[in-house]
Amino acid sequence: MASSNFVDYVKIFCRSGKGGAGSMHMRREKFIPKGGPDGGDGGRGGHVIVKGSRNHWTLLHLKFQRHVFAGHGMSGSGQGSYGAQGEDKTIFVPLGTIAKDAETGEVICEITDENQEYILAKGGLGGRGNMHFKTSTNQTPRYAQPGQDLVEVPVILELKVLADVGLVGFPNAGKSTLLSVVSAAKPEIADYAFTTLVPNLGIVNYRDYKSFVMADIPGIIEGASDGKGLGLRFLRHIERNSILLFLVPSDADDIKKEYEILLNELKNFNPELLDKQRILAISKCDLLDEELMTEIKQDLPEIPYTFISSVANLGITELKDMIWKSLEESNKDITK
Repeated sequence: MASSNFVDYVKIFCRSGKGGAGSMHMRREKFIPKGGPDGGDGGRGGHVIVKGSRNHWTLLHLKFQRHVFAGHGMSGSGQGSYGAQGEDKTIFVPLGTIAKDAETGEVICEITDENQEYILAKGGLGGRGNMHFKTSTNQTPRYAQPGQDLVEVPVILELKVLADVGLVGFPNAGKSTLLSVVSAAKPEIADYAFTTLVPNLGIVNYRDYKSFVMADIPGIIEGASDGKGLGLRFLRHIERNSILLFLVPSDADDIKKEYEILLNELKNFNPELLDKQRILAISKCDLLDEELMTEIKQDLPEIPYTFISSVANLGITELKDMIWKSLEESNKDITK
Protein backbone atom coordinates (compact mmCIF):
# COMPACT_ATOMS: atom_id res chain seq x y z
CA MET A 1 0.00 0.00 0.00
CA ALA A 2 1.78 3.11 -1.19
CA SER A 3 2.01 5.90 1.32
CA SER A 4 0.34 8.36 -1.07
CA ASN A 5 -2.66 6.03 -1.32
CA PHE A 6 -3.29 5.64 2.38
CA VAL A 7 -5.92 8.11 3.60
CA ASP A 8 -7.36 7.65 7.09
CA TYR A 9 -9.06 11.02 7.65
CA VAL A 10 -11.55 12.94 5.50
CA LYS A 11 -14.14 15.62 6.12
CA ILE A 12 -17.26 15.63 4.00
CA PHE A 13 -20.46 17.66 3.87
CA CYS A 14 -23.60 15.49 3.77
CA ARG A 15 -27.00 16.76 2.66
CA SER A 16 -30.12 14.64 2.53
CA GLY A 17 -32.99 15.24 0.11
CA LYS A 18 -36.08 17.20 1.03
CA GLY A 19 -39.45 15.50 0.99
CA GLY A 20 -41.82 16.04 -1.90
CA ALA A 21 -45.00 18.03 -1.34
CA GLY A 22 -48.36 16.33 -1.10
CA SER A 23 -50.79 17.04 -3.93
CA MET A 24 -53.87 19.23 -3.52
CA HIS A 25 -55.77 17.70 -6.42
CA MET A 26 -59.49 17.22 -6.98
CA ARG A 27 -60.85 14.39 -9.10
CA ARG A 28 -62.15 15.77 -12.39
CA GLU A 29 -63.41 13.40 -15.07
CA LYS A 30 -65.93 13.66 -17.92
CA PHE A 31 -68.87 12.33 -15.95
CA ILE A 32 -67.52 13.26 -12.52
CA PRO A 33 -67.14 17.04 -12.65
CA LYS A 34 -66.98 17.44 -8.90
CA GLY A 35 -65.09 14.45 -7.60
CA GLY A 36 -63.48 14.35 -4.22
CA PRO A 37 -59.85 14.94 -3.26
CA ASP A 38 -57.37 12.47 -4.79
CA GLY A 39 -54.02 14.16 -4.23
CA GLY A 40 -51.21 11.67 -3.55
CA ASP A 41 -48.36 11.89 -1.07
CA GLY A 42 -44.96 13.34 -1.83
CA GLY A 43 -41.94 11.05 -1.97
CA ARG A 44 -39.37 10.79 0.82
CA GLY A 45 -36.10 12.63 0.33
CA GLY A 46 -32.99 10.53 -0.13
CA HIS A 47 -30.82 9.48 2.81
CA VAL A 48 -27.04 9.81 3.03
CA ILE A 49 -25.89 6.41 4.28
CA VAL A 50 -22.47 5.15 5.40
CA LYS A 51 -21.85 1.44 4.79
CA GLY A 52 -19.02 -0.94 5.71
CA SER A 53 -17.13 -2.62 2.87
CA ARG A 54 -14.30 -5.17 2.95
CA ASN A 55 -13.35 -4.06 -0.56
CA HIS A 56 -12.01 -0.75 0.76
CA TRP A 57 -8.85 -0.45 2.85
CA THR A 58 -8.53 3.33 3.11
CA LEU A 59 -10.63 6.47 2.63
CA LEU A 60 -8.73 7.40 -0.52
CA HIS A 61 -11.86 7.24 -2.71
CA LEU A 62 -13.41 10.00 -0.57
CA LYS A 63 -10.37 12.27 -0.50
CA PHE A 64 -11.70 14.63 -3.17
CA GLN A 65 -15.42 14.00 -2.61
CA ARG A 66 -16.14 16.93 -0.34
CA HIS A 67 -19.91 16.98 -0.83
CA VAL A 68 -22.45 14.16 -0.84
CA PHE A 69 -25.98 15.21 -1.81
CA ALA A 70 -28.97 12.86 -1.85
CA GLY A 71 -31.88 13.34 -4.23
CA HIS A 72 -35.07 15.26 -3.43
CA GLY A 73 -38.44 13.54 -3.22
CA MET A 74 -40.93 14.27 -5.98
CA SER A 75 -44.33 15.85 -5.37
CA GLY A 76 -47.48 13.76 -5.33
CA SER A 77 -50.08 14.09 -8.08
CA GLY A 78 -53.73 13.36 -8.86
CA GLN A 79 -55.47 10.00 -8.84
CA GLY A 80 -53.68 9.13 -5.61
CA SER A 81 -50.28 8.96 -7.31
CA TYR A 82 -47.36 9.09 -4.93
CA GLY A 83 -44.24 11.08 -5.72
CA ALA A 84 -41.02 9.20 -6.44
CA GLN A 85 -38.56 8.74 -3.58
CA GLY A 86 -35.34 10.74 -3.72
CA GLU A 87 -32.17 8.80 -4.56
CA ASP A 88 -30.21 7.61 -1.52
CA LYS A 89 -26.45 8.21 -1.52
CA THR A 90 -24.26 5.49 0.02
CA ILE A 91 -20.73 6.18 1.23
CA PHE A 92 -18.68 2.97 1.34
CA VAL A 93 -15.99 2.93 4.02
CA PRO A 94 -13.46 0.34 5.24
CA LEU A 95 -14.21 -1.59 8.41
CA GLY A 96 -12.97 0.28 11.46
CA THR A 97 -14.21 3.69 10.33
CA ILE A 98 -15.67 6.14 12.84
CA ALA A 99 -18.05 8.93 11.79
CA LYS A 100 -18.03 12.08 13.91
CA ASP A 101 -19.98 15.32 13.86
CA ALA A 102 -17.44 17.80 12.49
CA GLU A 103 -18.82 20.64 14.63
CA THR A 104 -19.20 18.94 18.03
CA GLY A 105 -16.74 16.06 17.72
CA GLU A 106 -19.47 13.67 18.91
CA VAL A 107 -19.20 10.11 17.59
CA ILE A 108 -22.15 9.38 15.31
CA CYS A 109 -21.39 5.72 14.58
CA GLU A 110 -18.66 3.11 14.25
CA ILE A 111 -18.60 0.81 11.23
CA THR A 112 -16.94 -2.50 12.12
CA ASP A 113 -18.89 -5.12 10.12
CA GLU A 114 -19.38 -5.88 6.44
CA ASN A 115 -22.56 -4.23 5.06
CA GLN A 116 -23.24 -2.46 8.37
CA GLU A 117 -25.21 0.70 7.60
CA TYR A 118 -25.99 3.95 9.37
CA ILE A 119 -27.97 6.94 8.12
CA LEU A 120 -25.82 10.05 8.49
CA ALA A 121 -28.48 12.44 7.15
CA LYS A 122 -32.14 11.41 7.01
CA GLY A 123 -34.20 12.45 4.05
CA GLY A 124 -37.25 14.60 4.72
CA LEU A 125 -40.61 12.81 4.82
CA GLY A 126 -42.97 13.48 1.95
CA GLY A 127 -46.05 15.56 2.65
CA ARG A 128 -49.48 13.94 2.71
CA GLY A 129 -51.87 14.67 -0.12
CA ASN A 130 -55.30 16.20 0.41
CA MET A 131 -57.06 12.83 0.11
CA HIS A 132 -55.93 12.14 3.69
CA PHE A 133 -57.74 15.18 5.06
CA LYS A 134 -61.26 14.45 3.81
CA THR A 135 -63.79 14.33 6.64
CA SER A 136 -67.57 14.22 6.97
CA THR A 137 -67.62 17.97 7.55
CA ASN A 138 -64.93 18.83 5.00
CA GLN A 139 -65.55 16.87 1.81
CA THR A 140 -63.20 18.92 -0.39
CA PRO A 141 -60.06 19.86 1.60
CA ARG A 142 -58.02 22.26 -0.48
CA TYR A 143 -54.76 21.87 1.35
CA ALA A 144 -51.93 19.33 1.56
CA GLN A 145 -48.77 18.97 3.57
CA PRO A 146 -45.44 20.28 2.31
CA GLY A 147 -42.52 17.89 2.41
CA GLN A 148 -40.10 17.97 5.33
CA ASP A 149 -36.93 19.94 4.83
CA LEU A 150 -33.53 18.44 4.09
CA VAL A 151 -30.80 17.83 6.70
CA GLU A 152 -27.21 19.10 6.44
CA VAL A 153 -24.45 17.44 8.46
CA PRO A 154 -20.68 18.06 8.26
CA VAL A 155 -19.04 14.70 9.00
CA ILE A 156 -15.50 13.58 9.79
CA LEU A 157 -14.65 10.02 8.76
CA GLU A 158 -11.70 8.58 10.65
CA LEU A 159 -10.22 5.14 9.99
CA LYS A 160 -8.75 3.00 12.75
CA VAL A 161 -7.06 -0.06 11.29
CA LEU A 162 -8.69 -3.36 12.27
CA ALA A 163 -6.06 -6.01 13.07
CA ASP A 164 -5.53 -8.80 15.59
CA VAL A 165 -1.95 -7.81 16.40
CA GLY A 166 -0.43 -4.33 16.41
CA LEU A 167 3.34 -3.91 16.21
CA VAL A 168 4.57 -1.27 18.62
CA GLY A 169 8.14 -0.01 18.67
CA PHE A 170 10.54 2.82 18.06
CA PRO A 171 11.48 3.73 14.48
CA ASN A 172 13.86 1.24 12.89
CA ALA A 173 13.08 -1.49 15.46
CA GLY A 174 12.50 -4.05 12.72
CA LYS A 175 8.69 -4.03 12.62
CA SER A 176 8.42 -3.84 8.83
CA THR A 177 11.01 -6.58 8.41
CA LEU A 178 9.07 -8.86 10.76
CA LEU A 179 5.80 -8.21 8.90
CA SER A 180 7.47 -8.97 5.55
CA VAL A 181 8.77 -12.28 6.91
CA VAL A 182 5.58 -13.59 8.55
CA SER A 183 3.16 -12.41 5.82
CA ALA A 184 2.96 -11.57 2.14
CA ALA A 185 2.96 -7.83 2.88
CA LYS A 186 5.73 -5.82 1.23
CA PRO A 187 6.28 -2.72 3.38
CA GLU A 188 9.12 -0.34 2.58
CA ILE A 189 12.25 -1.37 4.49
CA ALA A 190 15.41 0.70 4.92
CA ASP A 191 18.08 1.37 7.52
CA TYR A 192 16.77 4.73 8.71
CA ALA A 193 14.08 6.00 11.04
CA PHE A 194 10.47 6.56 9.91
CA THR A 195 10.68 4.30 6.87
CA THR A 196 7.07 3.34 7.59
CA LEU A 197 4.80 6.35 7.18
CA VAL A 198 1.48 4.51 6.96
CA PRO A 199 0.08 1.41 8.69
CA ASN A 200 0.70 -1.81 6.75
CA LEU A 201 -1.50 -4.90 7.11
CA GLY A 202 -0.43 -8.49 6.57
CA ILE A 203 -2.24 -11.82 6.93
CA VAL A 204 -0.08 -14.26 8.92
CA ASN A 205 -0.65 -17.95 8.19
CA TYR A 206 -0.65 -20.24 11.22
CA ARG A 207 -1.00 -23.97 11.82
CA ASP A 208 -3.95 -25.95 10.39
CA TYR A 209 -4.87 -23.20 7.90
CA LYS A 210 -5.53 -20.67 10.65
CA SER A 211 -4.50 -17.06 10.24
CA PHE A 212 -4.50 -13.66 11.92
CA VAL A 213 -3.96 -10.07 10.81
CA MET A 214 -0.88 -8.12 11.87
CA ALA A 215 -0.51 -4.34 11.53
CA ASP A 216 2.80 -2.52 11.30
CA ILE A 217 2.19 0.88 12.93
CA PRO A 218 4.61 3.75 12.13
CA GLY A 219 7.30 4.07 14.79
CA ILE A 220 6.56 5.77 18.09
CA ILE A 221 8.96 8.22 19.73
CA GLU A 222 8.95 9.63 23.24
CA GLY A 223 6.37 12.42 23.32
CA ALA A 224 4.24 10.90 20.54
CA SER A 225 1.13 11.18 22.72
CA ASP A 226 1.75 14.96 22.77
CA GLY A 227 1.99 15.10 18.99
CA LYS A 228 5.75 14.70 18.50
CA GLY A 229 7.06 12.79 15.52
CA LEU A 230 4.11 11.23 13.71
CA GLY A 231 2.29 11.80 16.98
CA LEU A 232 -1.41 11.22 17.39
CA ARG A 233 -1.97 10.57 13.70
CA PHE A 234 -1.21 6.86 13.94
CA LEU A 235 -1.54 6.05 17.65
CA ARG A 236 -5.29 5.72 17.15
CA HIS A 237 -4.74 2.67 14.92
CA ILE A 238 -3.48 0.72 17.93
CA GLU A 239 -6.85 1.08 19.66
CA ARG A 240 -8.41 -1.54 17.37
CA ASN A 241 -5.80 -4.26 17.92
CA SER A 242 -6.54 -7.23 20.18
CA ILE A 243 -2.88 -7.76 21.09
CA LEU A 244 0.03 -5.35 21.29
CA LEU A 245 3.36 -6.82 20.19
CA PHE A 246 6.20 -4.65 21.49
CA LEU A 247 9.34 -4.92 19.41
CA VAL A 248 12.64 -3.82 20.96
CA PRO A 249 16.01 -4.59 19.30
CA SER A 250 18.57 -6.53 21.31
CA ASP A 251 21.19 -3.82 20.74
CA ALA A 252 19.11 -1.20 22.57
CA ASP A 253 20.87 0.53 25.48
CA ASP A 254 18.14 -0.52 27.91
CA ILE A 255 15.43 -2.88 26.66
CA LYS A 256 13.22 -2.52 29.72
CA LYS A 257 13.43 1.27 29.63
CA GLU A 258 12.49 1.39 25.92
CA TYR A 259 9.49 -0.85 26.64
CA GLU A 260 8.40 1.40 29.52
CA ILE A 261 8.69 4.54 27.35
CA LEU A 262 6.50 2.92 24.68
CA LEU A 263 4.00 1.77 27.29
CA ASN A 264 3.87 5.23 28.84
CA GLU A 265 3.11 6.86 25.47
CA LEU A 266 0.21 4.46 24.96
CA LYS A 267 -1.03 5.17 28.49
CA ASN A 268 -0.92 8.93 27.93
CA PHE A 269 -2.80 8.55 24.65
CA ASN A 270 -5.48 6.18 25.96
CA PRO A 271 -5.23 4.43 29.38
CA GLU A 272 -7.56 1.68 28.14
CA LEU A 273 -4.74 0.41 25.92
CA LEU A 274 -3.08 -0.99 29.04
CA ASP A 275 -5.93 -3.51 29.32
CA LYS A 276 -4.87 -5.23 26.10
CA GLN A 277 -2.75 -8.38 25.97
CA ARG A 278 0.96 -7.56 25.60
CA ILE A 279 3.90 -9.55 24.22
CA LEU A 280 7.52 -8.44 24.07
CA ALA A 281 9.74 -9.58 21.19
CA ILE A 282 13.46 -8.84 21.41
CA SER A 283 14.53 -8.59 17.78
CA LYS A 284 17.92 -9.06 16.11
CA CYS A 285 18.73 -11.98 18.44
CA ASP A 286 21.14 -13.37 15.83
CA LEU A 287 23.58 -10.86 17.36
CA LEU A 288 23.37 -12.58 20.75
CA ASP A 289 24.90 -15.70 22.26
CA GLU A 290 23.39 -17.75 25.10
CA GLU A 291 25.30 -15.81 27.74
CA LEU A 292 24.00 -12.44 26.57
CA MET A 293 20.44 -13.78 26.31
CA THR A 294 20.61 -15.03 29.89
CA GLU A 295 21.87 -11.66 31.05
CA ILE A 296 19.09 -9.80 29.18
CA LYS A 297 16.38 -12.08 30.61
CA GLN A 298 17.22 -10.98 34.15
CA ASP A 299 15.99 -7.44 33.52
CA LEU A 300 12.92 -7.84 31.32
CA PRO A 301 9.37 -6.67 32.17
CA GLU A 302 7.00 -9.25 33.59
CA ILE A 303 5.07 -10.02 30.42
CA PRO A 304 5.40 -12.90 27.92
CA TYR A 305 8.56 -12.42 25.87
CA THR A 306 10.62 -14.16 23.24
CA PHE A 307 13.80 -13.62 21.23
CA ILE A 308 13.52 -13.41 17.44
CA SER A 309 15.52 -12.61 14.34
CA SER A 310 13.49 -11.79 11.25
CA VAL A 311 16.54 -11.87 8.99
CA ALA A 312 17.78 -15.25 10.27
CA ASN A 313 14.21 -16.57 10.75
CA LEU A 314 14.92 -17.44 14.39
CA GLY A 315 12.11 -17.70 16.96
CA ILE A 316 9.41 -16.80 14.43
CA THR A 317 7.43 -20.03 14.97
CA GLU A 318 7.61 -19.57 18.75
CA LEU A 319 6.37 -15.98 18.36
CA LYS A 320 3.39 -17.13 16.27
CA ASP A 321 2.54 -19.70 18.95
CA MET A 322 2.61 -17.01 21.65
CA ILE A 323 0.44 -14.69 19.57
CA TRP A 324 -2.14 -17.39 18.82
CA LYS A 325 -2.32 -18.41 22.47
CA SER A 326 -2.87 -14.77 23.49
CA LEU A 327 -5.54 -14.33 20.80
CA GLU A 328 -7.44 -17.34 22.13
CA GLU A 329 -7.23 -15.96 25.67
CA SER A 330 -8.41 -12.57 24.45
CA ASN A 331 -11.39 -14.15 22.65
CA LYS A 332 -12.32 -16.07 25.79
CA ASP A 333 -12.38 -12.81 27.77
CA ILE A 334 -14.68 -11.23 25.18
CA THR A 335 -17.16 -14.13 25.19
CA LYS A 336 -17.43 -14.27 28.98
